[in-house]
Order: sequence, then C-alpha cells, then structure tokens
Amino acid sequence: MSMKATVRQVDSVMVVDVSGRITLGEGCSQLRELIRDQLTKGNKRVLINLADVTYIDSSGIGELVSAYTAVSNQGGQLKLLNLTKKVHDLLQITKLYTVFDIHDDEAKAIGSFEKS
Repeated sequence: MSMKATVRQVDSVMVVDVSGRITLGEGCSQLRELIRDQLTKGNKRVLINLADVTYIDSSGIGELVSAYTAVSNQGGQLKLLNLTKKVHDLLQITKLYTVFDIHDDEAKAIGSFEKS
C-alpha cells in the first residue's frame, strides 16, 4: 500500500492525515510536495497525523526532518500527531524524538501552536 495524504484545516492549522507507507520514492516525494505546497499557500502551521502510517523507512524519516526544516525556515511550526509504536520507536532510536514536538491529542496539539 502506498502513502495517501489528505489535508484539512482546523482553525489556522493545516492537519495532514497520512496513511500507508512513507518510503523511498513516491511516498517521500508526495509528502515533500504536499508540505511545499502548504508553505507556498502561506500555511505555516502544519500538524502531521501519523496514526495510520503502517511503515516508515529511513527516507521517510529524512523527509519528516526535511519538512520540519522547511517549515521552520519559513518561520512556521511543524508538529507530529498520533505516532504508531513503530514510528515512535524509530524516532527514539534516531534521537529525533527530542527534535519534533509530538502530541497524542489533536485538540491539544492544535491549541499548542503559537498564534501570530
């Protein structure tokens, strides 16, 4: 199953619901395009919901870091929501768990974005 992503707006936050596999190739490029597209539209508050991600490889992790950097460089915020155990463990192993702002509750995550 390849990656699928849908975008919805909640208040001033763009919530990206991702499902499937974030792997080298199509999954990564799709996520990259989606984040870049949101930035060009001026949406700098991005919450990536990973609840339905079944698998993520090192390229997928790299893409999350790249997205985080791109949003931060634009003065925005990127946060992660609903990590699966696999993704959680992978972020712990790679020491990236401390880099990302990670939430388990969507309403609290949306409330945590700085208003500007």
